[in-house]
Amino acid sequence: MGFLSDYKIAELKGKLVDDPSTLGKLYKAKKSEYFLKYVDHSLVNDMVANEGWEEYGSPLKTKTKLRKVKDHDQKFEDDIWCQLYELGFRHLNYDREFCLPFGKDPSQTKQIDVVAINQTAGVVLLVECKSSKKRSEPPSLKTEFEGLPQRLSGFKQSIAELFGKGVKVKYVFATRNLRIDSEGADIQRLIATKSFFYNDNTYRYVNNLIAKYKGAASYQFLGTLFKGEDISSERIELPAIEGKMGKGKTTYYMFSIEPHLLLKMGFILHRTEANESELPNYQRLLIPSRLKGITAFIDGGGYFPNSVIVNFNAKDKNLQFEGSVRGADTQSRFGTLKIQNAYAIAYIIDGQHRLYGYANSGYKETNTIPVVAFVNLDPAEQLKIFVDINENQKAVSATLRLTLEEDLFWNSDRTDSRLKALRASIIRVLTNTLNGPLYGKIQIGEDSALLSSKPFADALSKSGLLPRAKGNTYISESVPGSLYDTNNHNHSNEMVRARKNIAAFLNLCYRFAEDNYKDIFEREKYLLISNRGTFAFISLIGSLNAHETSKGILTVKSTPTERFEAVEKYLRVLFDKIRDTPDDEVERLLSMLGSTAETKWLRDFQSRVNDGFPEYYPAELVDWMERQDDELQSQGRQLGVEIERNIKQRTLGKLKVLFGDNWDLEIGNIKTSCEARANEEIQRHYSEGLGRKDIHWTEMFNIYDYKTIIDKHWTKRPKPDDPEFITFEEEFSIDVGLGFNSKAEKLKWMSIFNSHRNLWAHEGTKEKRLNRDEVDFLKRIHDRLVGD
Repeated sequence: MGFLSDYKIAELKGKLVDDPSTLGKLYKAKKSEYFLKYVDHSLVNDMVANEGWEEYGSPLKTKTKLRKVKDHDQKFEDDIWCQLYELGFRHLNYDREFCLPFGKDPSQTKQIDVVAINQTAGVVLLVECKSSKKRSEPPSLKTEFEGLPQRLSGFKQSIAELFGKGVKVKYVFATRNLRIDSEGADIQRLIATKSFFYNDNTYRYVNNLIAKYKGAASYQFLGTLFKGEDISSERIELPAIEGKMGKGKTTYYMFSIEPHLLLKMGFILHRTEANESELPNYQRLLIPSRLKGITAFIDGGGYFPNSVIVNFNAKDKNLQFEGSVRGADTQSRFGTLKIQNAYAIAYIIDGQHRLYGYANSGYKETNTIPVVAFVNLDPAEQLKIFVDINENQKAVSATLRLTLEEDLFWNSDRTDSRLKALRASIIRVLTNTLNGPLYGKIQIGEDSALLSSKPFADALSKSGLLPRAKGNTYISESVPGSLYDTNNHNHSNEMVRARKNIAAFLNLCYRFAEDNYKDIFEREKYLLISNRGTFAFISLIGSLNAHETSKGILTVKSTPTERFEAVEKYLRVLFDKIRDTPDDEVERLLSMLGSTAETKWLRDFQSRVNDGFPEYYPAELVDWMERQDDELQSQGRQLGVEIERNIKQRTLGKLKVLFGDNWDLEIGNIKTSCEARANEEIQRHYSEGLGRKDIHWTEMFNIYDYKTIIDKHWTKRPKPDDPEFITFEEEFSIDVGLGFNSKAEKLKWMSIFNSHRNLWAHEGTKEKRLNRDEVDFLKRIHDRLVGD
């Protein structure tokens, strides 16, 4: 039985407006930052002096126009109201006096700030707004939300009496400038009622949706609010083909569906904070002009044969396939796909422009579009498919990932993403500058060219010409010397400025080689115009720029010409020495293989400059040259061997004192692992034709084994106690400057020692070697454990 009288129903409906003209006027008033009022001239002085009004515009014959800034709470309510109006809600509350009953008792009513009805979608939103003028912590919402389930039950009954059964009701808790943890207990109570938390991030995201998607924004908006909830209890049934692809035999379905159905079920994982709980959120917002053009193309009779690619988040069996029996010669089968008709259960991986092009088309209910649908893909796999498509599918883009980075991330909210876009844009400028030395030499998109874009991208990322960032935080050590002014918060302007200056600086350096060392510049796949030469040369330029910046010669404001003039002398030495390089040395460089070859080329370039200018000796070059020092490696290896021998002797000795003849049983798991290693080594020795070699299991301990034993028996003493016994703690606690309070801190040296062991244990290779600091560390440990 209902608890709204006919009178109450009429009263509540009277507080709602659906007249287009009235709604338009309300929208205009609510969109303004001010209250506006016309008053008699006689009232002006008092209202201005005592009520905060101000005169606005020219006075009329009998009236004066006044305005007053809205309070933050009123403005926030009006902003939410206007957003919903822009999203297509055309039945809204008139003022702030809408009080909705949730029970029969007259006291069981609550004022609702914004009421919005979308009659086409059958949706009613009840929005409560909380705001603060400045960012602040709100009081506890525990009491408010603990009573919410009861109120929601009553609200839904009232709405059913007002608008009929079957209407979907969503309670929205909207906030502005309130620091509320979305993972905190208060919001979890809210979410438990299937209500929605609408914070500052959500508000900004919805504004962007409206700006980019226009009238189509409501699909993504409703998907955001009602994710996973039924649109209709009736399932959508489609003829489909089931198939499998990939190494993991991933199941997918192919079918055709009316766009209006997929628009409601679909959801786009945009790269915004509002979608931070959804990973990966890799999509960009649509380009409005492109969307409008696609709609016009469709309405003009055009169509897209490409499939939209989606991933169904198939929870609670919302996807069922009734298939025929597979034939003996195929992994595919025909059948009927039954899909839960629910909001936001199909993540759009590719094809959002094509799909949303139908949103405002007259054909959205009469056309069908092809779809390839995966089910429950891992988020990382979704992102991989998205990247693979954008890298490899001609139908999606005329360019590959490099161009996508510039397009996708240029206006990103994330600093690290914008830097990716800037990097890609610099490369594009280098190869597209008509009078530039690299014009047409760099592969962009699908066009073939002499040089790959990857070494340019890698070098720009690591050279110091651009800063590095994680999220929205710059990595501090990468800022000095970069040509990007991190203090300029007009990101778009700074990106354009940095692109211009970096591209000009690099072009001047390459132009120097082209004009003065043609024999080097014009020789393809040689030491400069090659992929490895690209990485080494641009990285060297960045290093030289940092060197001159550290001397105070250059600043972030220096011009490209000033930078080139500062590094020219170093480049001249480099090219002179390259010109004088013996053929066998050139061949050694050109024949280098593996992922470290680029870095070796860079160190080679740096060492050539260091020969001419010894004061140029960057830390990474110092480190590299030390690792090439055979005498230093021999010293480190000797120290390491003696340390490990000492650890073994002391560890096993203490075990035998503590446990006697049962010492090996006390470390049974470790003994089993050592025996397995010994057997593997014996088998390997024999398989390599070296005969049988007996290896005792005690020869197969590793540092982790010793550390495990020491950790387990840290303070253990023998029984009866021996006052001369030194515990593991007393023996192996070594302060290496990383804290010395906990057991973990006192044993931290063993982990560091083990990482260094991996360097000195690989005798005969210069890939993994020790530098002087690492050898000094080994000496400190050696002095502590072994002595002089």
